[in-house]
Amino acid sequence: MLPSGRPAPRSGKKILSFNLLDMPTVSHNNYGLWRHPHNRKRYNDLKYWTDFAQSCERALFDTLFFADVLGVAAGYGGNNDIAIREGMHVPLNDPLMAISAMAAVTRHLGFAATVSTTYEAPFAHARRMSTLDHLTDGRIGWNVVTSYLPNANENFGVAPDRYTHDERYDLAEEFMAVCYKLWEGSWADDAVVRDMTAGVYADPARVRRIDHLGPYFQVAGPHLVEPSPQRTPVIIQAGSSGRGKAFAARHAEAVFIGGRSAEAYRQNAADVRAEVVRQGRAAADVKILAEMGLIVAPTQAEAEAKFADFQAMSSADGYLAHHFGSGADLLKYDRSKTIEEIAAEGGPGAGFLSRYTYPPGTTVGRVIDQATRLDSSRSLFTWGTPERVADKIEEWAETLSVDGFLMRQMISPRSVDDFADLLVPEMQKRGIYRERYEAGTLRENMFGTPTPRVRPSHPAAAFAFAAP
Repeated sequence: MLPSGRPAPRSGKKILSFNLLDMPTVSHNNYGLWRHPHNRKRYNDLKYWTDFAQSCERALFDTLFFADVLGVAAGYGGNNDIAIREGMHVPLNDPLMAISAMAAVTRHLGFAATVSTTYEAPFAHARRMSTLDHLTDGRIGWNVVTSYLPNANENFGVAPDRYTHDERYDLAEEFMAVCYKLWEGSWADDAVVRDMTAGVYADPARVRRIDHLGPYFQVAGPHLVEPSPQRTPVIIQAGSSGRGKAFAARHAEAVFIGGRSAEAYRQNAADVRAEVVRQGRAAADVKILAEMGLIVAPTQAEAEAKFADFQAMSSADGYLAHHFGSGADLLKYDRSKTIEEIAAEGGPGAGFLSRYTYPPGTTVGRVIDQATRLDSSRSLFTWGTPERVADKIEEWAETLSVDGFLMRQMISPRSVDDFADLLVPEMQKRGIYRERYEAGTLRENMFGTPTPRVRPSHPAAAFAFAAP
């Protein structure tokens, strides 16, 4: 047994964390495949989501992770026509709405939702997260983002120059502090007494206002929700800039990383781990998860046929609208222009291009030509038999020094079913994938902790309710 109480892997290898990436929309990282005859993603249908949650739990994923945006991408092509035509993140439903229904038909699967600190009010957000933590029996996580789409600013009446990149993180820092005060410090663990004889539901002496007053928020409290199983939801982040990595290292329990090359993944993982230690936390306190894609089939020939099938239906415009939604319009440049030159010139999307760098000398024409390649639109992508795909997953985990993966799907729900039926047994045989869920809450399942609460080294713990 491990110190946490969870069984040790039979092989002595590390159990990898797998999370399924999705979005309540037509297409997310699988552009063009909404037309595929086997794609059954009925994103407006609640039964689709409850059935899909059960499929994800059968696959033993840590979380069904929902990405989100608050505007339509309008960079590539200079307007939002391409995004709308392609179904690229539009139409898009609120990812929080279906979670309680999915929780009702599952017992262990975690649910992670993306919510932006730039446009939300922390008091209302804290209430929603605590409510979901109750309704899911402690299986909720929050992917913290600071948002980047220009159209999101327009939708919330925020001037384009209202916040610089770093100021968005200043705001996010205060947003987190307000939430921690509400989740951890407003109610004592024993505040709810339910004394029927005395007629006292909660002890007023054990419930406090937070009286937060800062440059961005003024919140009195107390929190409207009694302590939930985890109190603070599992905190997830994907910061890529220097400031973003520092924010992730301070607050996140799981960090998603990406990159244009394997070396970029490796360096991003190393940077986050080093920053975690600088923030006074143990490197093992944070799981590093790499975004990846896969196609698995019983034979290599079948996998190759699937790859060719998906490749033929992939849309370059969909991928380009996604990658350049922050404002960079490649169509207005000559094909020989390099991405480095565009970033150096400044203007819309330049900051984004500087953070997500392409190999030196990459031209506009090369980016456009490669956009439909499933194995080049993201760096980590593999296809083949269960044995071959498992080999690649083990190689990535070891060489990139990551703790698991955020898996995007090609078609729904078949990609998840193939994963569960074909790949999970192979990874279990190798001792790198769980054979069952070990506990109830997301934090306990994902990290093997003996408690659903944040670790003492997490900044939320500093706000815990203390006796006067």
